[in-house]
Amino acid sequence: MKALIACLFLASTAPAFAALKVGAPAPDFTIPASQGGKEFTFRLADALKKGPVVVYFYPAAFTKGCSLEARAFAEAMPEYQARGASVIGISGDKIATLNKFSVSECQGKFPVGADTDRKVMKSYDATLGFLTSMADRTSYVVSQDSKIAFVHSDMDPDGHVGKTLKAVSDLKR
Repeated sequence: MKALIACLFLASTAPAFAALKVGAPAPDFTIPASQGGKEFTFRLADALKKGPVVVYFYPAAFTKGCSLEARAFAEAMPEYQARGASVIGISGDKIATLNKFSVSECQGKFPVGADTDRKVMKSYDATLGFLTSMADRTSYVVSQDSKIAFVHSDMDPDGHVGKTLKAVSDLKR
């Protein structure tokens, strides 16, 4: 147990690196999701028909950094919506956990997806290095033409919201 805690600490202090580059095609995905405790199927292709999508990956629901980040995204949802964008958070958590997380931390304002088989994480190169069962803290902005428009990878939850909001704004120019 001490070794796992030490590994998690080291992973949380190391910089994160995302492999998908700006301009690369965004992998399409369909996953079980929850918003406000209500389960549904989230399809990236459907969301992109309405505008750009912020796809952000986080290690685990109800951990300190992930809760802070989810609350920050929830507070900023009116700004994303004003720019025509939507947001989805993705982790390896089970849908039952995300039902609760979507109500308490996300305040019912955006969906969170359950990537229990890690296929979406892997397709976005967003696994946490040697801890491939967990997502890295990486945020992507996917443009309506299904291209990666922006990527920010940093285990510190601060900055993900501000940087993705700016990237979404820059798409409109």
